[in-house]
Amino acid sequence: QVQLVESGGGLVQAGGSLRLSCAASGRISRIIAMGWYRQAPGKQRELVASITSSGSESYTDSVKGRFTISRDNAKNTVWLQAKTLKPEDAAVYYCYLRGLEYESLRFLDSWGQGPEVTVSS
Repeated sequence: QVQLVESGGGLVQAGGSLRLSCAASGRISRIIAMGWYRQAPGKQRELVASITSSGSESYTDSVKGRFTISRDNAKNTVWLQAKTLKPEDAAVYYCYLRGLEYESLRFLDSWGQGPEVTVSS
């Protein structure tokens, strides 16, 4: 079983910044990718940013140039630095992990509880 512990959500003014972090622990043989999804009220969950174990990053268009994802493979931790926040960035942000289970090497997908980010205009 894999646990994802997130931190860093909260209230921020438009134009402000915050950083989300997510640490993974548990029976993981290998992490393939980690990242962040978000879901605003009444909207579908969308992929915000992801990063592979080799460091390849991807972002949804609406956050390019404003958000940066980074990770520490040794600590199984990923961060999302969000700058110039807009009201439309307000959502619950979910950390996710794609990896291989320890011993069985089956693919696994795990989700965090989701810190809420509120952006005041």
